[in-house]
Amino acid sequence: MNKLRLPADLGKAIAKYREDNKLSAVAISAKAGRSRTVLHKLERGDDVTVASLFNILRAMGLCLSLQKAGMPTLEEMQRRFADEADDDAA
Repeated sequence: MNKLRLPADLGKAIAKYREDNKLSAVAISAKAGRSRTVLHKLERGDDVTVASLFNILRAMGLCLSLQKAGMPTLEEMQRRFADEADDDAA
């Protein structure tokens, strides 16, 4: 996956990793000490606490690393503004 610039990008990456590695939402939630609702909110790109994010990542055996963002690609810009247009239409 490309660089994660939006909460929705992070959520999709977490959901894909969980599905690709056949990790159940119930098992990850229990291991993280969080509800399945929190996990599903994270996977949708909704707001969750930073502590919840790290607990879920740790339960999945993952961690974050930071890097300089640089300029977004054309695809990233199109996706970003398409998401805003979808929000405005709702």
